[in-house]
Amino acid sequence: NIMNRVQGVIAKVEPHDSPERYRKLGVDCISGTASFVSPWELEVVHNDGRTERLTARSIVVATGGKPAVPSIPGLAEMEPLTSDNLWSLDTQPERLLVLGGGPIGSELAHAFARLGSKVTQVEMGDRILAKEDSDVADVVMKQFRQDGIDLRLNHAAKEFAIEDGEKVAYCDHNGERVRIPFDQVLVAVGRAANTRGLGLENIGVEPLPNGTVPVDEDMSMRFPNVFACGDVAGPYQFTHAAAHQAWYAAVNGLFGQFKRFRVDYRVMPWVTFTSPEVARVGLSEAEAKEQGIAYEVTRYGLDDLDRAIAESEDYGFIKILTPPGKDKILGAVVVGMHAGEILAEFTLAMKHGLGLNKILGTIHPYPTWNESAKYAAGEWKREHAPQGILNLLEKLHGWRRGKQPRNKAVKEATT
Repeated sequence: NIMNRVQGVIAKVEPHDSPERYRKLGVDCISGTASFVSPWELEVVHNDGRTERLTARSIVVATGGKPAVPSIPGLAEMEPLTSDNLWSLDTQPERLLVLGGGPIGSELAHAFARLGSKVTQVEMGDRILAKEDSDVADVVMKQFRQDGIDLRLNHAAKEFAIEDGEKVAYCDHNGERVRIPFDQVLVAVGRAANTRGLGLENIGVEPLPNGTVPVDEDMSMRFPNVFACGDVAGPYQFTHAAAHQAWYAAVNGLFGQFKRFRVDYRVMPWVTFTSPEVARVGLSEAEAKEQGIAYEVTRYGLDDLDRAIAESEDYGFIKILTPPGKDKILGAVVVGMHAGEILAEFTLAMKHGLGLNKILGTIHPYPTWNESAKYAAGEWKREHAPQGILNLLEKLHGWRRGKQPRNKAVKEATT
């Protein structure tokens, strides 16, 4: 049973973030709800009903986020699934309607399609994975269609109803009203920060229009001793981004009176776990154009990689953005099997200022997926080979080929 497998994995991973683990590390873990009384004081209601006041020099808000459910007429009556409650399913939906074409919606749509559900994915835009370049999204959409997903692009869900015992959704598609029957609906249209009940009004903090709390570069929230990190702070909705922010919040909370560190988002990787995977770090082409940044594009097709061919996964590509004439990496995207692992090399290079020449000059074992990073760097090198020197070398070797041996011994040796 697939869900038994999922629950087993969750149970195995859960201790990594359990209260028991943190108690062993010396953390006093309290189960309950907390709200601000002042920037240095919290009122805590324990799960058993007890109330107490806690004071602290520094306070970090890390309440996370939850799936956003839009107020579409009739949707609540459908008892929609989200990325939170999905895992309690014990019966596979025969017809699954997925609202949203972002990473979460796409990952879950593909998973259920490959498990055998008839999946219809509704997206308001003209492609899924709107934050990626169109050539990236095209590869994923091609695979989705091959796997039987009914992609409804430029569709906006407007109303849900039960008609003759059947659940149906009505969407607007270029002014046309489209009826889509389904058994269960999964909502994946974004996430909302968990700020309700925190008493932020007591410290003069108002959430931003997108629901997150406003934070400064040191992760502080209005007061120098109050911090926020993770989904409640944004702008990224990744576990690794939350961990990255948490370091700054913790260190600034402990030592901020001596030195403060500004959070660094310059090299932020992420992976969408569809098949093929989509992994990106740095600028996309669309972002470079929007920001007016000059760039060149280097591409390497994974259909050329021996390891990919051996595993019959020879599709997808690597795309790298560099400044004109330079090997500095402005951004990289990998579309294909093991894309998340391949991306790590580009992420490390960007973080530490290594260019494509350094990757090209590094020995990569054969046959591995990460050879693709070296081959991609080789594509850049080929396009930037010094033509003047190559022309001189061509003349030199031509002259050497045409030069006659000086004596009989040399002639015999060369023949």
